[in-house]
Amino acid sequence: MKRATKISAVAAGLAVLAVTGTAVADSRRSDNDWPYAAHHSEAQTYTLAAVGDIACEPDDDENASTPAALKCGSATLGGMSAEFATAGQATSMHPDAVALLGDEQYQVGKLTDFEQSFEQAWGGLKMLERPAPGNHEYYPYAKKGDNEAGQNGVGYFGYFNGHNQVGAPATQGQAGDDTADRQGWYSYDLGNWHIISLNAECGSDAFNHDCSTTDGGLLAQETTWLSNDLAANSRPCTIAYWHQPTFSATTASTATVPASAVGAGGAEGAAADAWWKLLYQNHATLILNGHEHAYARLRPMNPAGESDPKHGIPEFIIGSGGEALDSLAGTPGNYDNPNVVTAQAGAFGVMKFTLKAHGYSWDYAPALAGPGFDSSALQYRDTGSGSCK
Repeated sequence: MKRATKISAVAAGLAVLAVTGTAVADSRRSDNDWPYAAHHSEAQTYTLAAVGDIACEPDDDENASTPAALKCGSATLGGMSAEFATAGQATSMHPDAVALLGDEQYQVGKLTDFEQSFEQAWGGLKMLERPAPGNHEYYPYAKKGDNEAGQNGVGYFGYFNGHNQVGAPATQGQAGDDTADRQGWYSYDLGNWHIISLNAECGSDAFNHDCSTTDGGLLAQETTWLSNDLAANSRPCTIAYWHQPTFSATTASTATVPASAVGAGGAEGAAADAWWKLLYQNHATLILNGHEHAYARLRPMNPAGESDPKHGIPEFIIGSGGEALDSLAGTPGNYDNPNVVTAQAGAFGVMKFTLKAHGYSWDYAPALAGPGFDSSALQYRDTGSGSCK
């Protein structure tokens, strides 16, 4: 089994071990100020902030050909105000780690875009951020009058793992390995919690457009890695996160299956279905996703999307990081997906998970109303608790 220490960090003495995905804190720290106070005993409580779909494309010379409606400053996007609001909310949680659920930077995640947008708001939390990539970090974008080439993770790894003078990413870092046979999947531990970050962007050049989980290709290798990682884990609580959700809460405009359908659609569906089966077999506690620009909590489900209160895994969709908002499928009490317990698509916000020795609590509250919504959107709140299996 992999050995990993707690991911708390202090400004002095921080080291990031990219291979195992672990940040090591200076255990000599005895005070409780933040950033970043160290934990000193087992069975501590940890705070995990989680969100995806964050930063607008900067309106700079390099993006001159991008339509204004798709860039920071557009009236239909959250813009810089939203990403600063969510970054401030995450910072106020004093997190031990920040799970980023993909699409950190729009529209194609160029390194310069990360530096000019995401970094401006979220850069202060960078050493705590444990990202997963999204489609906007890998795929081309050719919608709404735009035509940008896919980056295949180059900007994403260049930002999170560091890069040389010409922008070539380091092959190891906090976003995991960036090599021909490993594209940024990794795991780390927080006390009794084992946490797994996965890359679902199998329709990209980096994956040879191969979304099979069984043919020996890159995605199949990732799925085998996940199986082995779960088998080696002895901690009682497990979280897995990746970008595209298996079970939907919004309209079909986000290129997932309709919320009334069962199972994941799109190129990434096979991966999500296979991973759900493995996580269910290994009694995982939570699954987190982004991609749909909304917040939604789904009741515990089995891999077929059927309600399973005893053995099922709750899915949280937290794609409310600041870039834009989608429309929910259905209305409260009558959602198209009957497993949606509660949802909101009127504001931007970050989830706070409190991870305990054998259980957890969640607290989601919006930080900024979305375009076209008034302050009443800020009255939404979803809190609760659960136990590890």
